[in-house]
Formats: sequence, structure tokens, C-alpha cells
Amino acid sequence: MDSGWHTMGALRPWARYGLLVGAHLLALGLGAAVLQALEGPPALRLQANLRAELATFQAEYGACLPPRALEELLGTALAAQAHGVSSLGNGSETRNWDLPSALLFTASLLTTTGYGHMAPLSAGGKAFCVVYTALGLPASLALVAALCHCLLPLLRHPGAWVAIHWQLTPATAALLQASGLGLLVAGIFMLLPALVLWGLQGDCSLLEAIYFCFSSLSTIGLGDLLPGHDHGLHPVLYYLGQFALLGYLLLGLLAMLLTVEMFLELPQVRAMVKFFRSRGPLNAEDEGGILGQDELALSTLPPSAAAPEQAPAC
Repeated sequence: MDSGWHTMGALRPWARYGLLVGAHLLALGLGAAVLQALEGPPALRLQANLRAELATFQAEYGACLPPRALEELLGTALAAQAHGVSSLGNGSETRNWDLPSALLFTASLLTTTGYGHMAPLSAGGKAFCVVYTALGLPASLALVAALCHCLLPLLRHPGAWVAIHWQLTPATAALLQASGLGLLVAGIFMLLPALVLWGLQGDCSLLEAIYFCFSSLSTIGLGDLLPGHDHGLHPVLYYLGQFALLGYLLLGLLAMLLTVEMFLELPQVRAMVKFFRSRGPLNAEDEGGILGQDELALSTLPPSAAAPEQAPAC
């Protein structure tokens, strides 16, 4: 194993990056193959069922409809649905671009979640989205970076306290702290909201609720599941749900970024990142990381060893 790592370390930086890109492409291919095997048959069955329903409808009412009239109507309805406008029932007549929906849409823009349940219809709306996102996204990233910079030292205090009282090594303390924060964020911002969503929304399974929470916090935002969307909810419950989803999206994204930053500070992750750097003298970032690790190591020592006696001056 050591000889293998030594051989890998002897590779040039471009060869290491080539291996990394190759592994990433292999992972992409593997994921595509698994999804094709899992989702291909259900999609074919759904398509067959839809064609059977259309054939049955045309057999019963085809004499009353002009040729291709049904296809044109379905095409118009699907095009409107892609912009968040639905003609099914009365649920969407007053809930397109109201204040909660507009706030959720702008939050999905600034957090890059992009649920896709709504889209601008007018040219002015599309132009405004471009300008608004171009200006607001850097400001949002700066705000999140500032909050992470302020909150990360507070989150390190429990880990430092545990490391001092349990006499843990810096690497073990960092791993324990990152794992604890990850479990806490997963419980508060993923499992608990999924259970609430599962209990409140009757047509949503627990797996679908967890799937929605994960896609939201990871900013994937597939948009195939959106709580309270076109379900004929009471207006008060609808507004409360939209504002709750807005707060969940903002706070959950901050919690996820804090967790990612905590894991990025692990010595194992730093060593893996450093492996792909080109060889050369230490820069200011490397020296800062070494000083930070030394400081953490000194903080874990008992008070008697943290300040050793100095040798007498000659």
C-alpha cells in the first residue's frame, strides 16, 4: 500500500488531475447506467399507460373532436404548466406570482436551488431575472461567506472542549466534531422536516419527503415535488407553508455550507487536496494551515504541558 501511494506521489500534477477527471467521468457513467436501469422501465410503462388512455379517450369522444385537437390542447396545457400555470381546478388562479410564491422564487434564484415550478412569462421578467441574479447572487455568496466566518469559530468550541477533556488528537477531534455537526444538521434540517412533510402531506411518502429535503439543501431543486403546490390548501396554511419553506431553504443552506466547511478542514481532506497540488515551496495558505493545526494541537495539551519551562538563558 505504501509503495502504491509512493508511486502515485511520483506522478506529475497533470497526470494526477487526469486520474481525477477519469474517475469523475467513470462515476458519471456509472450513475447514468444505474439511473437508466432503474428509471427506464417505469418511464416506458408510464408512456404506454398514457398512450392507452389517449386511445381510449379518442375512441369514445373522437367523433366530437376535430383531428389533432386533443394533442394541441394538451400541448398548450403542458407549455403553461412549465411556467407554473395550471388549468386544473381553481388552486392556481390566485397563487401564481403572489407574494409568498414570488419570495420563494427569488430565494430559489439567489440560492441556486431553482425548483422549476415557476418561470417568468414576460420578456421584462426574464430580463429582470438575469440582472437580479447577476447582482444578487454574488451578494448572497458574500453574505453566506461572512456568516460562515462568524459561526465556524463558535462551532469549534465544543470540539475543542471535548478534545481537551478527552485528551484526543487534533485529527480525531476534528473528525468527531465534523461528524457530530453532520449528524445534527441531517437530523434537524433533513429528517425532522421530512417527518413533518410526510405527516402533513398525505400523497407524499417518507422517501419522497427525504428526497425533497435533500434536493433542496443540496441546491439541486429538481422541482418534481413541492409541498402545498396546487393541492387546494386553505389560504392561511398555504401562506404559512410558503414562508416556512422560504425560511427552511435559507437556514438549511447555511447549515449545509457550515457542515461542508467543517469537513473541508479535516486533515484527511486537506491531505487529499494537497496531493493534487504541484510540488513547490509552501505558500501563505499552507503555512497558515500548518499554524492552525499547531494551534489546535497545543490547545489539546494539558495546562502543564501547554507551557513548558524555558531553558535558562546562557
